[in-house]
Amino acid sequence: MHLNQDQRAHTSLLYNLSYTMAPYTITYFAIKGRCGALKILLADQSQTLKEKLVTFDEWAKGDLKSSCVFGQLPKFEDGDLVLFQSTAMMRHLGRKHGAYGKNDSEAAHIDMMYDGVEDLRTKYIKLIYQEYETGKEAFIKDLPNHLSKFEAFMAKNKSGFLVGDKVSFADYNLFDLLLNLKVLCSTCLDTFPTLKKFVDTMSARPKIKALLESEDFKKLPINGNGKQ
Repeated sequence: MHLNQDQRAHTSLLYNLSYTMAPYTITYFAIKGRCGALKILLADQSQTLKEKLVTFDEWAKGDLKSSCVFGQLPKFEDGDLVLFQSTAMMRHLGRKHGAYGKNDSEAAHIDMMYDGVEDLRTKYIKLIYQEYETGKEAFIKDLPNHLSKFEAFMAKNKSGFLVGDKVSFADYNLFDLLLNLKVLCSTCLDTFPTLKKFVDTMSARPKIKALLESEDFKKLPINGNGKQ
């Protein structure tokens, strides 16, 4: 079947509307945790999100856990597509919403920086859940050694983003982690002007600003054990 120009335009409009408004569903605990960056990405990209909140008591029963591929939440649904592992979710959304660079080289560097953020996030999670009482001071003292790598890399890119001239899913992930680190140590970015400007700029993006100021988002603890 051949469509004329008006029909093609109408079809494209309907596709774009359904694409933009198509709801995603996430099943997770009532914390920011592994879904903070994902929620920030979706908000900035004008995407709707349905949340299914799970209590720790429900999780302890084991039924939901046994249905998860790796026995972990979050669980992400995009229509018939079901994903576990937050990294896979972020990469999927990066591809789908044009936040994965303009070419293979940019995509590779975005992957590299995302993984670098995850390395630091893993250290942060270990502190929060295993070493908070004994290792907080040492973690904060060592933090500049990690942040300096992101500062140096981003400073070379005059756009204010990690890679290229457009926000990527790695930027959302770095932004989320930096927000958490600022709660842990309010002065951690004082000697990193590029990162500080990045956080300020991302925080001021209208849709991100609205999310960060929303009561539903603000009331969520960062971590499941109350440490931050």
